[in-house]
Amino acid sequence: MNTDVIEVQVRAVLPLEGSFAVFLGNETKVFVIYIDESVGTAISMFMRGVSKERPLTHDLVGHLLLAFGAKVERVVINDINGSVFHARLIISAENELQTTRKVIELDARPSDSIAMAVQQSAPIFVAKNVWDTVEDVSGTLAQIEKKGLEAQQAAEAAGEDDEDDEDDIEELSDEDINTIAGLEPGKGEDEYDDGFGGDDDDEEGEEWKKADG
Repeated sequence: MNTDVIEVQVRAVLPLEGSFAVFLGNETKVFVIYIDESVGTAISMFMRGVSKERPLTHDLVGHLLLAFGAKVERVVINDINGSVFHARLIISAENELQTTRKVIELDARPSDSIAMAVQQSAPIFVAKNVWDTVEDVSGTLAQIEKKGLEAQQAAEAAGEDDEDDEDDIEELSDEDINTIAGLEPGKGEDEYDDGFGGDDDDEEGEEWKKADG
């Protein structure tokens, strides 16, 4: 595994049309990975501490790890191939059946890896070669966050009650979606390897998605 890495945090998880945009970065740079809707929802729920009536897929994986005395040590987004990101999930295990601590490194989708890292409060790293390749979208995220804050303040000033919707994921405006969609021109949806099939008839309208492998 590449040991030359930069630690990042999940800066935002924003819903699009049928997918989610996950913004990762630190104080110097932010980049975006597009993931499928189900995993994006899971990450958002973990970040918000939303309780669930029944365990979902990532909850089940977490419970299985715990049952075997294992945990997620860290996640490394270690490669980018064209428009597809790759990640490694590093798991450690130590229990009464093992005399020594065991560390396992698994190939995994960045989306699932991020979900597990957020669930277990594990650090997320990006290999330097990936970090140097991705586009900095700090300005775009700042603009979207500013619009969201302004909309929230306007709603509060109007006396709107959002208590019943506190667990809902905020939908982006069409303008914000178009802003994010313009981040990666030339990336076709057929390259988006996270549960979305390509459609040649829609290539011009979908030339933007940078993918989760």
